[in-house]
Amino acid sequence: MLAIIATLIVIWLAITVIGIIFKGLFWLAVIGGIALVATAAFGALKKKAPKY
Repeated sequence: MLAIIATLIVIWLAITVIGIIFKGLFWLAVIGGIALVATAAFGALKKKAPKY
């Protein structure tokens, strides 16, 4: 599970950087940033969740 979350974070980070580099793709940077934060939050919540 951690590997999947780490992979998604890397992908979202790459999309965000591409959106920042190309000025016309600012919307891509915004979407990538939102997805990055959402994935990091999901990973943090899953890691803290008790295992039954």
